[in-house]
Amino acid sequence: MLEKEFDRQKGTRLAGKVAIVTGAGTRGGVEGTGQATAIMFARQGAKVILADLDVSRAEATLEVIQEEGGEASIAQGDITNEDDCIALVEQCMEQYGNLDILMNNVGLGASGKVTEIDSDFWDLALDVNLKSMVLLSKHAIPKMADTGGGSIINIASIDGIRAGFSANIPYAAAKGGVVAITRAMAVHHGRQNIRVNCIAPGHIHASFVKNLPDRTRQLRRKAGPLGTEGTAWDIAWTSVFLGSEESRWISGVVIPVDGGLFAGTPLSVLDNILEED
Repeated sequence: MLEKEFDRQKGTRLAGKVAIVTGAGTRGGVEGTGQATAIMFARQGAKVILADLDVSRAEATLEVIQEEGGEASIAQGDITNEDDCIALVEQCMEQYGNLDILMNNVGLGASGKVTEIDSDFWDLALDVNLKSMVLLSKHAIPKMADTGGGSIINIASIDGIRAGFSANIPYAAAKGGVVAITRAMAVHHGRQNIRVNCIAPGHIHASFVKNLPDRTRQLRRKAGPLGTEGTAWDIAWTSVFLGSEESRWISGVVIPVDGGLFAGTPLSVLDNILEED
């Protein structure tokens, strides 16, 4: 576990709120952004629906929340399927009577240059990383609006803003789409008191990239001005802020959580990259 004592803090920043977190399970070994955020939401007083395609993964997250005295439940489904999205929102409303926060987190890695694209895999990557957010938001937004509004948090990536360290055109295209829909949704649904924001994780070490070679991890860490490696908990804390009333006047923004990576250029951090380990 990469969790620090600071991450275990409990509070009331989300007291009385109900949240759906997609991809809330764990792939094992290291926390993912969905798992860390679901746990953090519960620690801050929210009731959390743990949405995941794999129930066993979600059960691991549920166990942590329940051991800590939080409240959560599991919703199994494939959110690239609209019927499953409808069922997920209905379960939330039936179980808790409200929906205040939607964290669209589920994602799929997708590599390849544009000259290497397989059309079927392209469709899958866009379905999982982008279409799922659209479909779930489609059915969540009316419920949020009916009960006074809410906060939608879309998880993109720095790869959706600039070319990443690997060739991943399908992933980058989908995450770029997440950035675009975030801004449009914020405009379209602001008068319903629904805020829509986007987190673009940088070079964090989480379950999504847990198998990266140590050398790659070192280079990713050095590229950031802070010179440290982010974790899923950094995304979770940002999500707590965006889900809380503290961010009541923030909507339509994309927040890179990247250790300062976007502040520089490759040459500006060259000395850091070349430094001895």
